Amino acid sequence: MKIKEITQFLEGVAPLNYQESYDNSGLIVGDENKEVTSVLICLDSVEQVIDEAIENRCNLVIAHHPIVFSGLKKLNGKNHIERTIIKSIKNDIAIYAIHTNLDNVKGGVSSKIADKLGLKNQKILTPKRDLLRKLEVYVPKENAEEVQNALFSAGAGSVGDYKNCSFQSEGVGTFLPSEDANPAVGEIGYQQRVEEVKIEVIFPKNIEKRLISEMKKAHPYEEVAHQIYILEHVFQEVGSGIVGELETEIDAKVFLETLKKTMKTDCIRHTKMIKNTIKKVAVCGGSGSFLLNNAKGVGSDIFITADFKYHEFFNAENDIIIADIGHYESEQFTKELIYDLLINNFSKFAVRLSKVNTNPINYL
Repeated sequence: MKIKEITQFLEGVAPLNYQESYDNSGLIVGDENKEVTSVLICLDSVEQVIDEAIENRCNLVIAHHPIVFSGLKKLNGKNHIERTIIKSIKNDIAIYAIHTNLDNVKGGVSSKIADKLGLKNQKILTPKRDLLRKLEVYVPKENAEEVQNALFSAGAGSVGDYKNCSFQSEGVGTFLPSEDANPAVGEIGYQQRVEEVKIEVIFPKNIEKRLISEMKKAHPYEEVAHQIYILEHVFQEVGSGIVGELETEIDAKVFLETLKKTMKTDCIRHTKMIKNTIKKVAVCGGSGSFLLNNAKGVGSDIFITADFKYHEFFNAENDIIIADIGHYESEQFTKELIYDLLINNFSKFAVRLSKVNTNPINYL
C-alpha cells in the first residue's frame, strides 16, 4: 500500500479544492510513492508526535492541522515548525494534513460534533458556492470520443455519485486557415466546413489548468475553440458548520452541563442564557466566529464553536447563546473521524491514534 493510495482516498472524502484559500492541506512532507508501514493520526503534527511515530515505526502521520501554513524560507531548527519538518525528513516520515477540506464536508469535523450531541436533521450551516466550472469545446466528429475521454481522465464530468457525465451536440464549424497556419483539416486559403461536436463538461475549478492542458494534447486542431463558464451553484453538502435539532427541547443550563461532559471540558465561555430551552443547535469545529450571523439567520438557539474574541461576544445581540468550548476541545474527535475512515476502508496496515495531547492551552 502506497501513501498516495491513502491520500487519494482521503481526498475522495474531502477534496483539496474544498479547503479555504489560506489553508495548506495535502501531503506536506514525504514521497507519495513510498510504501506505508503504519499510520499515526493526530490533531497537530508537533515534534512529540513525530517522536511517537518513530517509536511506533509509523512512516505516515495524518494530522488535522498543517504543520506548515505558509512557505518556509529556512530550515535551521530555530522553531517548532522547522524542528518538526527536519525530524520527519531525517526519519523518512511523511506528514499529511486534512484540514478545512475536512471541515467543509457533511460528515466531517462539525458533523462529528453534531453526532456527539445527538443532533437530528443535520444540514450545512453555510453552503459553498463557486466550486465548479463548465467547459465547452468544439471537436471534429471523428475525434470527439478521444477528447471526451481525455477530459474525463483529467477529472472532469463528475456530478454527485456519477462519473463521465457530459452533454454533446452536433453542428458545423467554419474556418479559413491563413498562410501561417498549420491546419489539421483543410487547406490554407480555403474556407472550411467541418462536422463538429460540442462537448460540455463540468469540472472543479482547481483542475482547470490541467484540464486545458490534457484537452489540447488530445485535440487535433492547432487552435482549440473553447469557453469556460463560472457556475454559481450552491453545494448543500459542502460548506462551513452544521445546524441540527435535538430530539426534544432541553433546559438551557442542563444542555450546557451536558455539553461540558460530552466535549470533555471544564470551561465553556458563553453569553447570557437568553434562552430557557435549547432545540436548534449550530456547531462549527475550530474558529467559527465568522459564522455567527449564519447561526442566527437559521434560528439557532445556541452556537457552539471556539476562538471568539471578547468584543465578538457582544454580537450575539441577545438573539442567540454563544458557547465557546475551546479550539482543541471542539476538534478532539477529528482523530476518531479519520481513524474510522481508514480502518473501515483499509486493512493492509496498522492505524494508531496519537496519545500525545497537543492542546497548547492549559486551565487552572
